[in-house]
Amino acid sequence: MTQVDFYILPSADPLARLDFACKLSEKAWRLGHRVYIHCSDAAQRDDLDARLWRFKGESFVPHGAAEDDQDAPVVLGLGDDPGHHQDLLVNLDLRIPEFFKRFARVAEVVVEDPAIRQAARESFRFYREQGYPLQDHRLQRL
Repeated sequence: MTQVDFYILPSADPLARLDFACKLSEKAWRLGHRVYIHCSDAAQRDDLDARLWRFKGESFVPHGAAEDDQDAPVVLGLGDDPGHHQDLLVNLDLRIPEFFKRFARVAEVVVEDPAIRQAARESFRFYREQGYPLQDHRLQRL
């Protein structure tokens, strides 16, 4: 059954979610995981792509857009088709994608922005009611 982790960041800035997604993706990739990052829209995906290129000067996270490079270790996607990915889903959308069940793990990234917190509460409730194992990680600093 899919393990769901909520990462609760001490920031009200929605862009902090993208920075954390970069860090989480790099860590997962270095541990040998394949990562699918589900973005809410093209603008968010473009911003995340730019951040993955520059977030850490001494490292590079190999990544690509879902429609261009399904074989990249980290894939940035939109829509309802994650391709053949099934390891780690980092969900940056405010809705749970229907395909989440095929992943071993789901990471929901939450900041103190009211709309994001409300969506996270609804997602948490949904996952709990469906019986998915849940874990929350309250981060002290980014």
